[in-house]
Amino acid sequence: MTPTRKRRLIALLLILAGVGVASTVAFYSLQENLLYFQSPSDLSMQPIPPGRQFRLGGLVKPGSVSRPGDGLTTRFVVTDGPKEVAVEYVGILPDLFREGQGVIARGALDEGGLFAASEVLAKHDENYMPPEVADALEQSGHTMPSSDTMPSSDGRPSSDGR
Repeated sequence: MTPTRKRRLIALLLILAGVGVASTVAFYSLQENLLYFQSPSDLSMQPIPPGRQFRLGGLVKPGSVSRPGDGLTTRFVVTDGPKEVAVEYVGILPDLFREGQGVIARGALDEGGLFAASEVLAKHDENYMPPEVADALEQSGHTMPSSDTMPSSDGRPSSDGR
């Protein structure tokens, strides 16, 4: 093998090794920062250890919203039909947050099974639902209220059927 060819081969191997190391580091860094989506039914089948961050999605159970204490703490129940998870959030909720609506909360379970949310996201219009939440609700056999029967933002039925 000629010296020039040997140098090229060594340079190529060093480049490939560098790309491999960089890819491995990037993969493990991204893996640690992923937040997986879980529905209440998923949690009953595959329990998540307390303290591990994940996203919980489903519907806010009607009649479950309460504001104990200082007014910034909100407790509610997220359901996908057959299963429910109690959630506690300290902070200001989105304007569109209300009972019976789709929600995704980011946080972790505590030792008692209460989901301590650090962020709550509500659906942003009457037709949108995150695909993961819609799939989980569909699999559980839970039906969403149609947009035709939904009240307008002021609580009265809308005149255009939406």
